Amino acid sequence: MTGRHTAGELVLEATGLARSYGTGDAEVRAVAGVDLAVSTGELVVLRGRSGAGKTTLLDLLGGLQTPDAGSVRLAGEDLATLSPERLADLRRRELGTVVQSFDLIPVLSAAENVEVPLRIARTPVAERDARVRELLGLVGLADHAAQRPAELSGGQQQRVAIARALAARPRLLLADEPTGQLDSETAGSVMRLLRSLVDETGLAAVVSTHDPRVAAFADRVLEMHDGHVTVASRVVADATE
Repeated sequence: MTGRHTAGELVLEATGLARSYGTGDAEVRAVAGVDLAVSTGELVVLRGRSGAGKTTLLDLLGGLQTPDAGSVRLAGEDLATLSPERLADLRRRELGTVVQSFDLIPVLSAAENVEVPLRIARTPVAERDARVRELLGLVGLADHAAQRPAELSGGQQQRVAIARALAARPRLLLADEPTGQLDSETAGSVMRLLRSLVDETGLAAVVSTHDPRVAAFADRVLEMHDGHVTVASRVVADATE
């Protein structure tokens, strides 16, 4: 079984988050005083045009960048207080990430790509093999385990990337424009998958996008503009549509 997280547990909290680039007249405020809380069993869509600051915000939430001001707590841990080793360990255990470009290793099969984080975690072989089979089945790719990325469609590659992101059973998924390189039909299929994963496993997910159609799958929709985040609307998605 994939395991289920208890819904409603606070897993991510950002307070007063700020990040700027450049100085003087050339300064760009990519993230400007953002407050955000995300709980398990919740899918939050962060919507905004290119350059609005979405990727920088996700990098800050995931501990890939250090904020100029403010704080991020992941699974109760203040990221600023952690050593690089402890931060890396926390990210491996509690955080899965998906990006627009899939970031699969070309020479590895779908199954081998999914098992990479399990190898890093030194998961026993039998447990690792069972988890990979489970995940590929979960994303509908059980029959494509031996295929390499070049032999898969864009939607299938993104499903492999999602499976890999969930390998360690994280409580939080950060997905940066996961449908950005997909046609509308395939994008809808990927978002229905993410919606079902949130509902069935209690995963918390933050999904950035510039596509207004992605909002239909969200519990909360946030708008990002010039580094600021505001509440856009609240909807309940139907993942079967």
